[in-house]
Amino acid sequence: MGETNQLDKVKTQLEEILKTMQFGSVTLVVQDGKIIQIEKNEKIRLGK
Repeated sequence: MGETNQLDKVKTQLEEILKTMQFGSVTLVVQDGKIIQIEKNEKIRLGK
């Protein structure tokens, strides 16, 4: 049950990040087979 709950939280966080991001990357940090951190690296494009 705990792993399912964690995956639901990760899924929710990722959805929120992706909704607000236009350019960039998202990195999942894993330790002992579990996601322990989500890193967001957002790019802002200026002009064309």
